[in-house]
This record gives sequence, C-alpha cells and structure tokens, in this order.
Amino acid sequence: MKKKIDSNIHSIFSTPIYVSGLGRKLIGKESKFIQKTKQDTYKNKGNTTSNDTYILNNKNFNTLKKELGEVVQDYFKQILSAKNVSPYITQSWLNYTEKNQFHHKHRHANSIVSGVFYIDADEKHDRVYFYDDRHSIILTEVNQFNTFNSSSWFFPVKTGQLFLFPSSLEHMVETKKGSNTRTSLAFNVFVKGNLGGTKTLTELKIQ
Repeated sequence: MKKKIDSNIHSIFSTPIYVSGLGRKLIGKESKFIQKTKQDTYKNKGNTTSNDTYILNNKNFNTLKKELGEVVQDYFKQILSAKNVSPYITQSWLNYTEKNQFHHKHRHANSIVSGVFYIDADEKHDRVYFYDDRHSIILTEVNQFNTFNSSSWFFPVKTGQLFLFPSSLEHMVETKKGSNTRTSLAFNVFVKGNLGGTKTLTELKIQ
C-alpha cells in the first residue's frame, strides 16, 4: 500500500484577481447613455471602444463612478494594504464586442490597478483570459491544469460583475460567441500621496 504523504502547499507572490459587484442593476439614465455611446465609438483591435475615454466623468455616471471608487478603495485596503496614498480612477471607457469580434491581448501602462465592469455579459460564452509572462525554466506535459502549472487562466463573466487586477497583468477576450453584445466599462487606477520612504531614498510625492 502506497504511503500517504503529509504535505502543505503554500501560494506565495500571488497575483490577485478581485471579483465583486455593485449589488444593484443599472438605472434608466445609465443604460440609455450606454446605448447612445455605442454610436460614438472607434474601431479597436477586434472590437469597438467609446471615443470618450473619460466616460465616468459624464454626469450620467456620477453614482456609478462613486460606487466603483469605493470598490477600488477596498482593493487597496485588502490586497495592497497601502498607506499614505489615495487611489483614484484615471481613464475610463466602454467596450462593445459583437459576435465573432474579440479583444486583443494587452496590458495597461501608466496604471497600477485596472478594472472591468460587465454591463452585458453571457455567462455561458463570455470569458476573460489572463496570462503569466514569467519565464518557466522547464516545460512538462501535465495530467491536469491548475493555477500553479498554467501559463493562462480564464474566468467566466456575467452581467454585474466587477474584476480588478494589476495593470501589468496581460489579458484578452477570445472571439465572441452568443447573440448578445458583450458590453463592459474598463478603467485604470493610479494614486495620489506619498510613495516609498525618506530613509530608503525611495520617496515620491504625487499631488
């Protein structure tokens, strides 16, 4: 009889994927504005993006911007445990992905944390993929993929979900299936305040 191995597996230097929601549906003026904005877009690599890239500054999104900001604050509290800084949303935009369209693999520069709020998503077909670009010294075939041995991982997404993740993390959307227009609001986050420390010669004050 094979001896049972007593072991513990710890995850260190993990990449956080924060998943939350607003706890409410979009109200009429928000939904109407999203539909109207669909007519004011430019072609991205695979889908379309709103020409307004500070979309959360629109008065129709005043409440939504406040609620998203509260979730961002929670991310910084729970995950980064950051002090002496205040996170804020910088750019924000709407993405529209029709059947047979996609969103190219990319990451977000000049940002610390990025977010995607799913306004219209089909949980059966819609997914977001993340990629690990750290070099692996060896590559073996595996019996079953998991978060330790995979270079990519996906999450099904549904209407009302909000994902927050490090902006340096590469991500993409595969070719769209299903009949809905996958609609999402994406945004970047930076900070104001003091980074680093005086004695470590790493201090940077951002006002």
